[in-house]
Amino acid sequence: MYSSLADFLSRGVAVLAKGPIALVFCEDEAEIDTTLRHHLQLGFKAVVVFMPAAFELDPALETRCTRVTLDTLAENAVTDTVNEIIPAAAGQWLYYCYNAEYLFAPFCEHRSVGEMLAFHTEERRDAMLTYVIDLYAGNLAAAPNAVNLDDAWLDKSGYYAQARKDPDKGNAPKERQLNFHGGLRWRFEEHVPMERRKIDRIALFRAKAGLTLYDDHTFSDQEYNTYACPWHNNLTASIVSFRTAKALRRNPGSKEEIQSFRWHNSIPFDWNSRQLMDLGLMEPGQWF
Repeated sequence: MYSSLADFLSRGVAVLAKGPIALVFCEDEAEIDTTLRHHLQLGFKAVVVFMPAAFELDPALETRCTRVTLDTLAENAVTDTVNEIIPAAAGQWLYYCYNAEYLFAPFCEHRSVGEMLAFHTEERRDAMLTYVIDLYAGNLAAAPNAVNLDDAWLDKSGYYAQARKDPDKGNAPKERQLNFHGGLRWRFEEHVPMERRKIDRIALFRAKAGLTLYDDHTFSDQEYNTYACPWHNNLTASIVSFRTAKALRRNPGSKEEIQSFRWHNSIPFDWNSRQLMDLGLMEPGQWF
């Protein structure tokens, strides 16, 4: 346990010596324990959890995770923290997410995240695109905060991509970069700021000196922001997330207007990678 990020980088930097490393940022107390257990089961060598001192953590997880006290709701807390960790973890694969978010990769039930990233590295890739797929409780009366792992739903359609424009080149489309949209941020876009509506996140990446994470989940190295190499399709992954649903239920304006997140294209989430691949929400690439 570390009292601050500075304390962690001073005394706990050995945790960053071997990857892949998961960085989990807890904005509230929803499903903290299940989030950490899920990522430990995926095979991350270390899981570092950032949370306010007042948040509780299962004692069994205290010995398996590294806890760092952090005001996760402070402005730019996540990007600033990741950017300070990057140089300390140079050469290692990092992953970042929030509580009540769960990473799924192709065939993750049988293959570890380390195996996947070893293959991805062999394909000369230093970052992996992930799609943040909104989950929501089927019955908001029973789960007012929209979080229910036993009654989790997602949208089976309504996802689309748009060209990402390059302002330095007369707004020409950027090579192998797209902005992806869908889910609750698309259906309830009137309650979501424009800059928060896309669902793509470069959540898995290899740390290196000089690399900077931006607030829109992209990086200073443009190749990190691409969805595939120039030669063929690459692996992508999904992060199934209750985060948007929680925010829409927490905001007074949207909470009053939304009685249910379910619509005719809602389906129960089966908590497996095959369902996400069948829906086209992640790409196995050349990894079979």
